[in-house]
Amino acid sequence: MKKVTVKDLLEAKGKSKLSQINVHTVDNARACEAAGIEMMITWDRSPIEEFRSAAPNTFFTAGMVYGEQITEKDALSAAFDLLSKGADGIYFPGRIQLVEALASEGIPVHGHIGFVPYKKTWSGGVKGVGKTAFEANKLLQRARDYENAGAIAIEVELVPPKVAKVITDKVTLLTVSMGSGTECDAQYLFAKDILGINEGHIPRHAKVYRNQSQVYRELYDDSVQAFREFKSDVQSQTFPSKETEIQMSEIEFEKFYENLD
Repeated sequence: MKKVTVKDLLEAKGKSKLSQINVHTVDNARACEAAGIEMMITWDRSPIEEFRSAAPNTFFTAGMVYGEQITEKDALSAAFDLLSKGADGIYFPGRIQLVEALASEGIPVHGHIGFVPYKKTWSGGVKGVGKTAFEANKLLQRARDYENAGAIAIEVELVPPKVAKVITDKVTLLTVSMGSGTECDAQYLFAKDILGINEGHIPRHAKVYRNQSQVYRELYDDSVQAFREFKSDVQSQTFPSKETEIQMSEIEFEKFYENLD
């Protein structure tokens, strides 16, 4: 798999469908690249370099948390820091003026329209957005605002597929569907949902491809038992053993001991 660039993503628009996965572990990232997934995204800050190392060729978007960067200086500083750690692009849900500031520096920005979880009070809770002509027009205008600001992509969440198709056809940036039908340029799911290890609510628009929850439980229980056995061996002094220790001849030890004083 060759390195995926912004140019590659934009050139795929209207030609092939792309995939994006929200990864929560480094193993997820590694598996994404092995599977040929073009785009991955994460909000996890601590091992961002490890995510990059695990998937060097996948387009890697680092999510910026809504409300943490409210000035242009803060947004630029945070974005450049993430890029320096290996991110290829930035998910930024802040105001359009800041999106424009980021894009003007050549930073690939990924926006969000439709249902936006941290702004759900405006949509009346977790529900579809764009089901009236008025709402649909607002969504199209928002998409155009992102386009004019220089963003490369927008997540389109819980929007009627017919509306999502019109938006996709009317803008040059990538549209990434989260529950908005097949006509967007890319599809987006969480690794936890795909693998069946989401312990919370699984959205209706998600799809579970595997049920790894039992496997994870068995691995956890097995890990606990292994750690208990290790502790028991330490207390009984059966670990470490001669097989794992560095050996010294008795003659050399006697010489060492005789010279202690």
